[in-house]
Formats: sequence, structure tokens, C-alpha cells
Amino acid sequence: MTLALHEAGVFSWSEWAQTLSGTLRDSAPDGSDYYICWVRALERLMDSKLGTTDAQRSALARAWERAAHATPHGQPILLANDPGAHG
Repeated sequence: MTLALHEAGVFSWSEWAQTLSGTLRDSAPDGSDYYICWVRALERLMDSKLGTTDAQRSALARAWERAAHATPHGQPILLANDPGAHG
């Protein structure tokens, strides 16, 4: 996702590196939270560049979860499968 957003021109690679570096400053000494830092950095860039919010990202995550539960096994999970989106 990070690479796709970069390739779409949402942010430069130097912006990504700077944001990730900032989140890593407060990371665990053993690096066990590296993935969490990566996600936080991506969220920060999305928020600053696209205007997204925690509430919007949470709502979208819930929609994907509902879509996953509503999708028959073996079928692609599509956001359109979210039963909450139709009501």
C-alpha cells in the first residue's frame, strides 16, 4: 500500500522516509514494533496528504471486516460486499 500510494504521487519517497524515521524514534529498542511504526507513519502521511482522519480509517476498517464476513469462501473480498453499505 505504501508503494502504491507513493507511485500514485500521494507522497515522495523522502517524505515517507522522514515520516517513518520520526515514528521509529519512539519505537521499542528491540524493533518489535517496527510494523506498528510503519502503519503509524503511513496513517500520518495519509492524514496530512489526503485529509483522512482516525474515525474515517476506523469506519473503513469496520466496513472491510463486514465485507470479509459477508463474502463466500473462495470469492474475492470486495468493499461492495459490506452489508452495512447498503442501508
